Amino acid sequence: MRELEADVLVVGGGTGGTAAALQAARRGAKTILVSEFSWLGGMLTSAGVSAPDGNELLPFQTGIWGAFLQELRKRQPGGLDNGWVSFFTYDPRIGSQIFADWVTALPNLAWIKGQVPLEVLRQGNAVTGVRFAEFIVRARITLDGTELGDLLALGEIPYRWGWELQTEWGEPSAPTAPNQLMEQYPVQVPTWVVIMQDYGEGESAPEIPIPPDYDPERFTGAWEQHGAEAFLNYGRLPGNRFMINWPLHGNDYGEGVGRLVESASARGQFLQEARWHSQGFACFIQNHLDRRYGLAQNIFPYTPGSLGGGAYALHPYYRESRRLKGLVTIREQDILPVPGGTVAPLPIQVTGQGCTVADTICGAIAIGNYPNDHHYPSGDIELQPKSMRWGGRWTGTPFTIPCGCLVPETTDGFLVCEKNISVSHVANGATRLQPVVLGIGQAAGMLAALCLEQGCQPRELNARLLQDALLSEPTAPAAVIPLLNLPASHPDWQAWQRYYLENPEAYPTSGNCLVEPAQPSLSLSKAVPASLLKVSGKIKSADGFSYTLMLEEPSELYGHSVQLVTVCPYVNGEMMKIRQGESIIAVGRLNQAGNWLLAENLVRQHH
Repeated sequence: MRELEADVLVVGGGTGGTAAALQAARRGAKTILVSEFSWLGGMLTSAGVSAPDGNELLPFQTGIWGAFLQELRKRQPGGLDNGWVSFFTYDPRIGSQIFADWVTALPNLAWIKGQVPLEVLRQGNAVTGVRFAEFIVRARITLDGTELGDLLALGEIPYRWGWELQTEWGEPSAPTAPNQLMEQYPVQVPTWVVIMQDYGEGESAPEIPIPPDYDPERFTGAWEQHGAEAFLNYGRLPGNRFMINWPLHGNDYGEGVGRLVESASARGQFLQEARWHSQGFACFIQNHLDRRYGLAQNIFPYTPGSLGGGAYALHPYYRESRRLKGLVTIREQDILPVPGGTVAPLPIQVTGQGCTVADTICGAIAIGNYPNDHHYPSGDIELQPKSMRWGGRWTGTPFTIPCGCLVPETTDGFLVCEKNISVSHVANGATRLQPVVLGIGQAAGMLAALCLEQGCQPRELNARLLQDALLSEPTAPAAVIPLLNLPASHPDWQAWQRYYLENPEAYPTSGNCLVEPAQPSLSLSKAVPASLLKVSGKIKSADGFSYTLMLEEPSELYGHSVQLVTVCPYVNGEMMKIRQGESIIAVGRLNQAGNWLLAENLVRQHH
């Protein structure tokens, strides 16, 4: 059998695996990336969830995540303001091409498609490579970037699957005793995304075939709570297309979800059912809304033997996988706000927990702010308060990912870089989102490359080396401390990031460092770019949390009301000063699906 050698092997071309391979190669490591599918990007592309959640605030748009957004804005005709579930919705084909372009531009990164791992090679306590059907890759460090943590099982590396009781870590939202929900749904359920198309008023889209065991009763009431128009606009994409990833009587599917980790045949059976379930929901939409809605054409590539392709994503959107037993485990307490504050506590680690320095240190290597969210067909579970008001809307509590959750308790030569990090079932509801996993992948790829440079194992590396490398990364510098008022473009950004790494006890519970946010360079007195809209009007209501603007200009929108929202720290600060009846001028992007103006600059006219 053919043998290949690499410094770093990344198995799985999903969100985390792609980021890990990019970062390891950009740092100089000879890297091989092996993917099951012909698209890279996972949740962001091949799983069809091209409406990312979390890390939407400007200070959190850093690293590979921030670079991905910048590239999307360049390539996506008509911009990213299309749906209301996210500030960023895009054609998944464009996202896939971005990752492919980045990967193929690196001469020390080899990408091999269409392969799944069959065996993890070990020598004593260390992983030394992976066997695939047609070749073996031997590597100094192997990263598990698979959607379901397959290398953990193949390599017999200790992992968790399912729920933990409250007695495990004292998590406030964990169940106190086993219950039926835990048994029926050991993990959050996946969704097989389908992209639908509006063929136009009066048009009749091609009829969607009815799948086996189609039962329209499963979907009755899907959009009752929101209305049909809001339901479609939830994941509206450019080109009058709709990302269908709907939890309420929709295409979430979890019947016998444990089959995903039982055997290849059991997994295949589950996937077929999940795919048919999504097809059934598409039929229901076509038959109960309007025949103008049908399947989108030629979005995902067809592969022989694959259940996906065309309008159907290449694989399901997996929300949870096997989860490593790592040096550090993220618990619910680690993603909840500190008492009286708006941010989660920083992860303080000591020797033996993923770092070697004698003092206690901050182990943060990635950031997130998605509000903890769980999906089960029987309904969401009750969770602790998880959100804050910022920029005129709800957003998630900022939290961090510690380096120790990437590293196994005992196995060497191995890291994880996906949803398979060391995290509790409850906390996984916040750490599983696309931008967070991109950050996890970038950190894991950098960690692997640094270990090669230092000649050490991941558990031996000083975490400060990893943090400094991420902050100063030439292509896509990544934040490791959530600072709500300080974007990466600020000249003092690195200095403040490092200050709180060295002085974690000084990290403010507000998440704001001692810097006034810089005023945007976008001028309100000059002509604005064609992609933006300049408006003026009076604030109809302002309660310090939400803001309704009655438009006066432009004249064609006179009398319309929109919600004023922002991701910009300076604009957020100005909004907090606004009072009811005050006149303002703002420049931003009008989102008709969400009926909001995403403001990039704002001036109050009456102080």
